[in-house]
Amino acid sequence: MSEKLRGKVAVVTGSGRGIGRAMALKLAGDGARLVLNDLDDEPTMAVRDEIMALGGEAVACCGSVADAGFADRLISTCTGAFGGLDILINNAGYTWDNVIQKMSDEQWDAMLDVHLTAPFRILRAARPVIRALSRADAEAGRRVVRKVVNVSSVSGVFGNAGQANYSAAKAGIVGLTMTLAKEWGRLNTTVNCVAYGLIRTRMTEATANADAAIQVEGREIKVGVNVDLMAAMERGIPLGRAGTPEEAAGAAYLFCIPESDYVSGQTLLCTGGLTGI
Repeated sequence: MSEKLRGKVAVVTGSGRGIGRAMALKLAGDGARLVLNDLDDEPTMAVRDEIMALGGEAVACCGSVADAGFADRLISTCTGAFGGLDILINNAGYTWDNVIQKMSDEQWDAMLDVHLTAPFRILRAARPVIRALSRADAEAGRRVVRKVVNVSSVSGVFGNAGQANYSAAKAGIVGLTMTLAKEWGRLNTTVNCVAYGLIRTRMTEATANADAAIQVEGREIKVGVNVDLMAAMERGIPLGRAGTPEEAAGAAYLFCIPESDYVSGQTLLCTGGLTGI
């Protein structure tokens, strides 16, 4: 086990499955103490138990990041359990696609709520905690660099047909990242963003079942990508394949370790070499 993040306190939203789970395990494997979040209790607790079985520390704060009041509960859980906050990764989300002429207000609002408004609220709730910790560090003569990593997408950088809602939200998170990098530099806090390309998760897994769907807060959300379409998409990626959740987690990890202490306001494309869609 590496010691780079030994004793650090990390919050990862959407960490019950997929990329978020891989992020949590990666940080825990480096010594961080984790606050886990997912909409569903069962997968969140499973990740918590997995981290604890490996000798790590983790607590859960289940629920929808889009709920009113959730941001304060998440940050309170973090400070109550571990007394600090060093790493915050805004990862939670899902897609709900449609072409704009068929897109409902509910679809539009849902994507803006989970991908942009929720991270904004969480960061707003975290700011007083980070400010107090930064002030205490300065008074003690310590230099501690805290880390925020927001999750975007190539859809937010390049746009993507059928994803006006998701693309707009993910473009917004890039702007939020750049703004907070300017505001929070004086707090010794870096704010960066990872824009993912095609990563294999339950949302994107190749399937022949055109009716594959999951339930998200009472909504039926179609998931999966047609097998032939997936093959075509992978052929367009310079590395010739989709990424794994572990590889996606590695990109976020780069912004969490001390080697990136002087990197802020950046958006890293984790796309296998793809530079447009």
